[in-house]
Amino acid sequence: MPLIEGMDYSSIVIQPVIGDIMKVSWRDLPTVLTKDELLDKAYARARKAADRVDDSDRVFRVRKQLNRMLQTASDILSTYLMDTVNQWPSLDQSPQFDVSMIDACVGCDDYRHHLSMLQWASNQITKIATQNSKKIIRTARIELMHEARREAYGRISSLVGRIGPSLEWLGESREILKRLPSIDQLSPCIVVCGAPNVGKSAFISALSSGKMEVNHYPFTTKRIHLGHFTFRRLQYQMVDTPGLLDRPMEKRNDIEMQAISALENLGSLVLFLIDESEKCGTSIEEQHNLLEEILELLAGTTVMIISTKADLHEQQPENWELVKESEQDYLESGEEQYTELPLLIDKNGYITISALENVGMEALKMEITRIVKDNTPIDPMTLPEGWHRSA
Repeated sequence: MPLIEGMDYSSIVIQPVIGDIMKVSWRDLPTVLTKDELLDKAYARARKAADRVDDSDRVFRVRKQLNRMLQTASDILSTYLMDTVNQWPSLDQSPQFDVSMIDACVGCDDYRHHLSMLQWASNQITKIATQNSKKIIRTARIELMHEARREAYGRISSLVGRIGPSLEWLGESREILKRLPSIDQLSPCIVVCGAPNVGKSAFISALSSGKMEVNHYPFTTKRIHLGHFTFRRLQYQMVDTPGLLDRPMEKRNDIEMQAISALENLGSLVLFLIDESEKCGTSIEEQHNLLEEILELLAGTTVMIISTKADLHEQQPENWELVKESEQDYLESGEEQYTELPLLIDKNGYITISALENVGMEALKMEITRIVKDNTPIDPMTLPEGWHRSA
């Protein structure tokens, strides 16, 4: 059976989830305001706050109004910027898979830089508000109070203008990152990889609940997708990676780098799919070259080689009918339990399946769950990776 074993931006403060690695959910991130939207929101709220001030003495009334305007505007801006920083996942608290995906999609250095710019601006806005508030309080001349407020607004507007590119970058990055899958680090994860159009999406669609985009013409997945199947109440995650091409790492595009990130940092098991019919458009030689690279990259991970599209093979697997009948009997029994179903084997000795005719799929699912179970250490004294304990 072909089974093979195989500015210092670091100071940015982001609130972590104590005691565990953060689970990244990009879809939950709110829309990032632009610099103009942010200033309009802050100054509009400041004007409303000033209107609520009432004092019979004109000097005291103006002082309270201008001070209220300055404090309200600075609080809204500073709080919004820090909330944005804290809502975005910390690279230090995120699983390595998510860090790698961020690096492949938008770049970790840019990610740290733009968040740190927001944190820096938040601190500076608070300092400016404090300085000019003191100027307003310490004078009895109304014109000097207005001058202090205008000075503060000017400096604050300039600061927000400086971080305008960072706000735009975060807004654009959010649109990119929200399409990434949310991986549960505590559930088994099976990564499916191979050359373009070898049948990865069709395989996962047939095996799991994931709704993949599958066509009968040459097509390759545009980004990583996630599907699931459940066996004995345990959920197994199936990650569909974009098709990898047989070319050097430095020449791969962002989509291919996402697949590499998934391979390096995910997976209780990796399934490498081969299309022996070569109808995928990639020769067997190129597919084998890619396999060798995957085996080198994942030296410590279990890799299963699966031949797809068994219904298109020139010679039908000898045990086709046996596997088909065994799977039908198992499904008709209605009992979800570990059963030794015969695997569909092709003439070259590879495990093979037909997602189109649904032959070999149940047997392969059973084999996947067995291997994942065997590869999962059971040690009640071992804490999950990334678990932090306070002294």
